[in-house]
Amino acid sequence: MSEENIRRRREKCENCTKQCNKKPSDEDRSSLPEEDVANGKVPASSHLLKQQVLLSACLSCEGCVSEEESLKISQQNLDEVARVLGLNKKCDVSKHQVLVVSVCPQSLPFFAVKYGLDIPEATHKPCSFLKDMREREREYVFDTTLAAGFSILESQRDFVQRYSRRHHDSQALPMFTSSCPGWIRYAERVLGSLVTPHICTARSPQQIMGCLVKDYFTKQQKLSPDKLYHIMVAPCFDKKLEAVREEFYNSLLESRDVDCVLTSGEVFHMMEQMKVSLADLDSVPLDHVLGEAGDPALVRHQGRGSEGFLEHIFKYAASELFSLDVEEITYKTLRNRDFQEVCLERDGEVLLQFASVYGFRNIQTLVHRMRKGHVPYQLVEVLSCPGGCVSGRGQAQGETGGRVDKALVQQMEEAYSSLPVRLPDTNPGLHFLYQDWLEGQESTHANTLLHTQYTQQSPSQTLTHTKPPHIQW
Repeated sequence: MSEENIRRRREKCENCTKQCNKKPSDEDRSSLPEEDVANGKVPASSHLLKQQVLLSACLSCEGCVSEEESLKISQQNLDEVARVLGLNKKCDVSKHQVLVVSVCPQSLPFFAVKYGLDIPEATHKPCSFLKDMREREREYVFDTTLAAGFSILESQRDFVQRYSRRHHDSQALPMFTSSCPGWIRYAERVLGSLVTPHICTARSPQQIMGCLVKDYFTKQQKLSPDKLYHIMVAPCFDKKLEAVREEFYNSLLESRDVDCVLTSGEVFHMMEQMKVSLADLDSVPLDHVLGEAGDPALVRHQGRGSEGFLEHIFKYAASELFSLDVEEITYKTLRNRDFQEVCLERDGEVLLQFASVYGFRNIQTLVHRMRKGHVPYQLVEVLSCPGGCVSGRGQAQGETGGRVDKALVQQMEEAYSSLPVRLPDTNPGLHFLYQDWLEGQESTHANTLLHTQYTQQSPSQTLTHTKPPHIQW
């Protein structure tokens, strides 16, 4: 590994004090104590490594991305989008792909801060730009709030079901949230069976949005999924890795649920490169999957900087399991603001104890406690980025050095909190889609499209030490 790559890795990792010179092979790894592997540490050895590999060095670095993944990720950039759009212009009209762009709510504060606008107006301007990328009529820009609502509702039900079987299923609790691809990747590739049975099976908002677009929306538009090109705008580079997972690819139709992920920063730089003037852009509202029946209001879910899985599940569980109505949640900060817990008590008895754990430094603490059997929580909301999704490296990095711009993050958090909160349980669009699209909440169709499984994975035998040049994790 070059000195430049080592420098970049050191800047990226949050709790890394020593760096590796090479990735251990599967044979080397199998000879190590299981606890050291699960904790992301490999002890120095003359026949293995000269330095430690800490858990923070495992995620999305060049030692972890296989040749096949690198190739797929390399196709998720501005050049590839330009190629697809250019191809559509040149080819026969009958061969055009409909362009659909889905924007994560956590990306909207980035554009608001960058352009000095409120979130609705900062959403309408980029929406106009994204629609103008190609001079065709069949272009749509959605936000992913509806898909996140599905993910929250399914996570709530998963938790209650797990809680009911906690006494005869040792792997039912604690339940870990599944919305963060960085956390999922680390859990599958490093922690393995220690945590994978505990991960909520609900798909992430991104991948549910992929199903909503490629399954429901294409049917409404009388299109084959391969005739639609789906771009996701997200705050996080790891969403690119999530999009290329095999279970999210339809081999029969040769179509992915999400064809390309662009970070908020990549879209912003594309607008800069094209010298787009905000004054010249029209104010164009977002489209809605349900057409005119969709809710035109921009809303967010509870929780700071993310979708608020902990808060939604906590309130739902309090009502369903204990008939208690929780209005406000009080967080208790433990190690830092990224390691907090909430408790539900009645007559001095603790009924529920949840935690939010953000960032790999805190995840490492959680893993140590779990191995020792000292995890008192029934649910843990786990996110790999400190501060949550708004702090994703695809939009929170400064102009130089690749470090997080704390002032920018604070402004984005304030902008995000200005959006009104809407509970997914009260969204009529979700209830309509459960019936019209999924044939009911408990149907086989709903289980297939809204859930997946997470299992222990072995790193690819063929690893690349050159990550795609446009990725700067």
